[in-house]
Amino acid sequence: MCDSVTFQRSTVRMENPHAERQAVLLERIVKNTSKCTEMILELNHCLEEILRANASVKTAADLATKYRKNVQYNLEATKGN
Repeated sequence: MCDSVTFQRSTVRMENPHAERQAVLLERIVKNTSKCTEMILELNHCLEEILRANASVKTAADLATKYRKNVQYNLEATKGN
């Protein structure tokens, strides 16, 4: 005796013989996409840590640039004297 679930499965396979293969491929795609998303989130977290760690370096670089500009301005201003 054939129950309705077995009958439905065999009917689906008869209609689309590639359905099982497509389902396996789709499952692999979803799994790989999930892993990729996880890695991107981890990468974003690492980049945020790097940006936080470099904040003091950026501040020091900005101060050095402003100091250089001020020195240059004062040198040019006193050149005529």
